[in-house]
Order: sequence, then structure tokens, then C-alpha cells
Amino acid sequence: MSSWQEVEAAVPELAAVVRAAFDAHKHKVLATLRADGSPRVSGNEVTFKDGEAWLGMMHRSLKALDLLRDPRLAVHSATADAELKLGDAKLSGRAVEETDPETVRRFGADTAEEHGGDKPPESAEPPEPFHLFRIDISEASIVRIGDPPDHLVIESWSSAAGYRRTERR
Repeated sequence: MSSWQEVEAAVPELAAVVRAAFDAHKHKVLATLRADGSPRVSGNEVTFKDGEAWLGMMHRSLKALDLLRDPRLAVHSATADAELKLGDAKLSGRAVEETDPETVRRFGADTAEEHGGDKPPESAEPPEPFHLFRIDISEASIVRIGDPPDHLVIESWSSAAGYRRTERR
């Protein structure tokens, strides 16, 4: 498993297109596992900061409880572009809860400022407790329409298999 920074170092071009697809829209789709093992999909934001991919979520939300019980996850860029010009990006791996109070405070303050808060980051406090997870990445991938647009191009990287590129017609 790897940090986002390690993915960027291993496959910089793939990491750049995956990041662009994730940054294109605010809301992503997070897949977690319920207690009975069935899947749950939820909306969530992904923040790339300090060499990590982060997930913040409301305190004791069902998705947070899922991750605390079973950290396996997948995040989809939630493509709104039917032409797949930016691609359809995915990350999978495990959620690692961040419990360092200063890291959590700083993330909450930065997020509050990004969402229009009026306090400077060093003094802003999150409005309520929240969970903060970093993604320990096992796989990053993107699916795009090829050029010419008669095939799909699938690029992926995993900590186990490295980089792969496949075309499907």
C-alpha cells in the first residue's frame, strides 16, 4: 500500500490524469462494506494534500463506521462527462484513521476556509467532531476513450503489479 506521494513518484503521468479527473468535480462516490459484508456507496469529497489522499466525514456517519470496522474502500471520480474526456478515475485501498489532534484540526481549518469560512486556518476550528482518514492506496486507475474514439484505454497502477496499460475494442 502507498501514499499518494508514492503513487506520484511511481507513475507521475498516470497520477496526474487520475488527480485531474478527481479534481474536476467536488463530489465523488465512496464504496465501503457494511457489517454484513454488502456494499454501501456514499457521496464524499477527496482532498489531495501533503502527499496523501484524504477523506473527511461526519462523526459516526455510517460510512465512517464502516471504515472503522473494515477499512477496505474504493473511491470513484463520479464522472459527469459522458464523453470521458478526462476519464473515469478510481482509487482503492484501505482507510487509515488520522487521530493526531493537530493534523485533524489543521485539516478541519483548511477545509472550513476552502468552503468559505471567515476565520484564518490557524484559528479556525471544525464546527463539530469529524473523522479524518487517509487512503493507503493499493490501486489507482483511469479509463478513457481512445483516439480515435473506437476503443477504451485503461491505465492502472497497483502496489503489487506496477503499471499496466490495456486497450479494449
